[in-house]
Amino acid sequence: MAEKHTHNNPSINLNPENTKILYTDMIYININEDGTTLDICQKVGPTEQFHVVARIGMSRSHAEKLATELSRTLALTSARGTTGKEN
Repeated sequence: MAEKHTHNNPSINLNPENTKILYTDMIYININEDGTTLDICQKVGPTEQFHVVARIGMSRSHAEKLATELSRTLALTSARGTTGKEN
């Protein structure tokens, strides 16, 4: 059995000048037996057109872990109702 790694205090190096935050209005998800692709999109003005700003690919198992962790984190933080320094 594979050892489960815990990331209690990860160290993330980020250059804010080169790493932009990409807002999304729409995410297209493609899943097949080989993996998962997320097309992260922004709406173009008042139209129904979307521009892909990022594509993320991952294995099915990684996508399952992402979905689980995202659901858990959203549930834990839903009571806060606001964003701030802790988020």
